[in-house]
Amino acid sequence: MKLILSLLFALLTLPTMAQKKLFTLDDLIPGGSTYYAHSYPETKYLTWWGDACIEQGMDKCELVSKNHGTTRTGLVLNSLTLENINKILSAHGRKTIDHLYNATFPFPEKPYVMIDRGREKTLIDWISQSLIWKIDLAPNASNTDWSKKSLSTAYTIDHNLFVTTADGAVHPVSNDGTPDLVYGESVHRDEFGIEKGTFWSPDGTLLAFYKMDQSMVSHYPQVNITLPGGTPQGASRCAQPAPDPYPMAGETSHKVYVGIFNPQTDHTVYLNTGDPTDRYFTNIAWAPDGSRIYLIELNRDQNHGSLDEYDAHTGEKLRTLFTEDNSKYFEPRSPIQFLPWDGSKFIYLTRRDGFNHLYLYNRDGKLLRQLTSGSFEVMDVLGFNAEQGTILYTSNEVDPLQKNVFSVNLKGKRTLLGNSTGWHTPTLSESGSYFIDNYSSPIIPRHIDLVSTADGLAANVLSAPDPWASYQVPTIKTGTLKAADGVTDLYYRLILPTNFDPQKKYPTVIYVYGGPHAHNIDATRNWGARGWDIWMAQQGYVMFCLDNRGSENRGLEFEQATFRHLGVEEMKDQLQGVEFLKTLPYVDANRMGVHGWSFGGFMTTSLMTTYPDVFKAGVAGGPVIDWRFYEVMYGERYMDTPQSNPQGYEETSLLRKANQLRGRLLVIYGGNDPVCVPQHTLSFMRACIDAGTYPDLFTYPGDGHNMMGTDRVHLHHVITRYFDDHLK
Repeated sequence: MKLILSLLFALLTLPTMAQKKLFTLDDLIPGGSTYYAHSYPETKYLTWWGDACIEQGMDKCELVSKNHGTTRTGLVLNSLTLENINKILSAHGRKTIDHLYNATFPFPEKPYVMIDRGREKTLIDWISQSLIWKIDLAPNASNTDWSKKSLSTAYTIDHNLFVTTADGAVHPVSNDGTPDLVYGESVHRDEFGIEKGTFWSPDGTLLAFYKMDQSMVSHYPQVNITLPGGTPQGASRCAQPAPDPYPMAGETSHKVYVGIFNPQTDHTVYLNTGDPTDRYFTNIAWAPDGSRIYLIELNRDQNHGSLDEYDAHTGEKLRTLFTEDNSKYFEPRSPIQFLPWDGSKFIYLTRRDGFNHLYLYNRDGKLLRQLTSGSFEVMDVLGFNAEQGTILYTSNEVDPLQKNVFSVNLKGKRTLLGNSTGWHTPTLSESGSYFIDNYSSPIIPRHIDLVSTADGLAANVLSAPDPWASYQVPTIKTGTLKAADGVTDLYYRLILPTNFDPQKKYPTVIYVYGGPHAHNIDATRNWGARGWDIWMAQQGYVMFCLDNRGSENRGLEFEQATFRHLGVEEMKDQLQGVEFLKTLPYVDANRMGVHGWSFGGFMTTSLMTTYPDVFKAGVAGGPVIDWRFYEVMYGERYMDTPQSNPQGYEETSLLRKANQLRGRLLVIYGGNDPVCVPQHTLSFMRACIDAGTYPDLFTYPGDGHNMMGTDRVHLHHVITRYFDDHLK
């Protein structure tokens, strides 16, 4: 009878199992033709109009009904439709739009909607159906920065900076811009939290901006093989030089200045910082009244910094509020923020006690209180709730693999807001009274709540179904193992092959990054597994990933364990992962591979050449090969200069290890990579030729550090085929 029941159960469940689909790479990789249809969880496009949450749709915008008692009603938005907006745009000779997903509402008390088409912006009153303001920038304008206070727009054209004021008047800030002398653009190669080059004062009447002189910097000889528009008659068909100013570690770096432009007077003053040689100016912030400006000055060794205050009208330095030192390195990444209810105090985010925490200062630079403390990292400051007198931020206090939202008052009382699980990406309302809580967890594809920052009450807006419900999804496990120091816990992710059979032995691929400012394992959907990991598991591989010492979100000691010897401790930790894998009966230790990109490409090549008997095959993408070829800011932070740390640079150079390559290694790089310049890969190829070893090479002509779109899908086909050829 039991046998009959078992057979019956098997027959009943067979159709259900058979209905489960297999993935394609297009399903799993961003840029794939079916990625958004088959892998991207359902979402809603939400934004704030003051404290009212608005859903941006294709044809209309609507007030989200669960708005925590807001008095606005859907009637206010009845006329905010695509049809009506396009009528207004057409009536004023503006281009029409296809959807309202990008509509924003910059003024809490006014029925104004911003239609932003990049260089063409239009502000519309949808109640009176009138055009309030517009701007049309030149096709080659970039780095746009709009002030909603003054309706002025800053932007750059051919490395020069311009401001167009609300009346449409154009004010040139510079006229001598070149690739070597740039205005209003990000500087210091986007390190120290720098993402842009212009900073409006609180009232929008003054513009602080970066000016960078790169004329003294060595230029890496990039080549453009894709000539835009073809080759006109008489023009050369030859590839054109596209040199990239690239200061390598230990070499002469660029000089940066901070200017303040007044559109009313067309006058610019520069901060009197003295000679900017070998100094970094970061984390620009304005005083609430716009009379003073603040920045953190960092020395080239990146072990000493100062918070300095300048007069915004004269450019003169007024004082240094405080200094900060670290025996290894100090990396400021967040500007100070003044309390909106008390302009005499500000908060500052620093890792001076070993973890990233919030500190409260008065405007004279006197420390009043450390607001957060403990063995966790404050990740981002979201803003403030002035009515409650609280600061809103995210941290991994709940769990090292999570990111949750908290509030803290000026006495240091912390309160968890929203769901306690998963990885949260919040968007704060105008007053800070609410936030849109968009999060996922290992078992939640996407969940969106509206959360009150006063009492933590949440109203659900979306619970997305699992887009992989109809697919054969492999088993994903996580856990911890000890680092090579025998003390520190490291987190790992293990993905078993689809249709896993514990009696079989499988080829195994370790995916690695391992460097600062990044991690691989967290409490997001599917434990942060990438689409390619899932694809490889479907192809019959065990997939393993370990966040070694040196990666982010675990504190300063964890990160600085690799100082001056990048790759050494990281590889030791990765070998702990290898030893763990060898204890699993289904892992074939004779068919072990490794893959990573950028720092992960460095780690892949390091592991293949340092432990040649461990790995049978590897794929290194966009790798660092020798830190002497890498940029000043990042490279010198973690390695010091080649002049002061010659042994560290020599020991970590992979050129000297080219003769140790035994397994099959494919190196892939973008033909115009501006981050890990092609010199890394090409030098390694030359070293291997000289040493009589035989790596393989693949390039993506015209691509940069990462492949995007269909190139990204192609890339992962190439990687998979290499492991299929040499590991299976």
